[in-house]
Amino acid sequence: MSNLLFATPKEVTGWLSQLASGKRVLAPRQEGPSVVFRAYSAADLAAADVNALLKRSYSSPKQAMLPQCETLVAFKSEKDPEDMSKLVTTVENPCVAEPTVVFGGRPCDARGFVVLDRPYLEGKFKDPYYAARREATAIVTQACPTALNGCFCNWVGSDPADKEGSDVIFTAVDGGFVFEAVTEKGEALLAGAGFAAAADKAEAVAAAQAAAAEGLPAASTLDHIQEKVAARFTDTAFWDKETVKCLSCGCCTYICPTCQCFTITDEGSQLDGRRMRSWDSCMTPLFTMETSGHNPRPTKANRMRNRVSHKFSFYPERYDGFFSCVGCGRCVVSCPVSLDIRHMVKAAVEGCDLVFEDAPAAP
Repeated sequence: MSNLLFATPKEVTGWLSQLASGKRVLAPRQEGPSVVFRAYSAADLAAADVNALLKRSYSSPKQAMLPQCETLVAFKSEKDPEDMSKLVTTVENPCVAEPTVVFGGRPCDARGFVVLDRPYLEGKFKDPYYAARREATAIVTQACPTALNGCFCNWVGSDPADKEGSDVIFTAVDGGFVFEAVTEKGEALLAGAGFAAAADKAEAVAAAQAAAAEGLPAASTLDHIQEKVAARFTDTAFWDKETVKCLSCGCCTYICPTCQCFTITDEGSQLDGRRMRSWDSCMTPLFTMETSGHNPRPTKANRMRNRVSHKFSFYPERYDGFFSCVGCGRCVVSCPVSLDIRHMVKAAVEGCDLVFEDAPAAP
């Protein structure tokens, strides 16, 4: 660890208030029974209790880069008064990438942005809306102080202090928090914070992070999971059994940091309107309904098979073995019927009869 900085709770809220004078600051906020990411004003942050800003959010902060609903283009057509058969159409792109700081998420949230980066920023087609917001956003992540009941980040190659995807990571210690810049963007963010050097607190940080990691359940063996989940694709009985109590409500997809399905709709008239992109869910019956009336995923078992396969087979196949699941456990905790993706994954792997030869030992 290098360039560690220490801040008291009051110094943290003062720094965030300073940032909010020129940027949008998103942080957890209690709204009824839920904790969600919302924008704070500079005045709200200056008076805030830092512990309120560090509550584990019910939903992920992916809306910072991928809003629940956004206008892609707005269009307006006017008839030529001299020739009513002619139209003059203007098209506007209203996307504004507001400078943003996402504060108080966990390492699984930051890794969620990395998962989204690959389909939205890599390959032949780069999403300009997502790209603009990604460039304008800094991620300030709290290393998890403790593991929660649904957490399983260690299953997917992560841990409670994983720095991947974060620009700044901070750890709670006695008396305050120790901050560490992970990227150049993070260094710039901390440059004007006025926090004290904290090289002497490196051991306390390491101890706190180790304690959180020890609180996780034992990691499940996911060897060859990509191939084993793929081998389950035609096992209809398996998916029927695993999803018998699923309600197809889509809750698991909307709160997930990595789910990325959306739909496109046009609103307004033929002369004046807008094209919208909105979150959608692969767990709903109409998501794959074709114009002909045919639905290639007519049952909830078909849809759950696609969701689990995408996270643990399709996505790893395309992106060098990386999972499209960060192990945050939100879908486990929030499912109204307590359907557990961990159970499905373990059942798919442990019950698969595929046999793989071990790689030969290196000479």
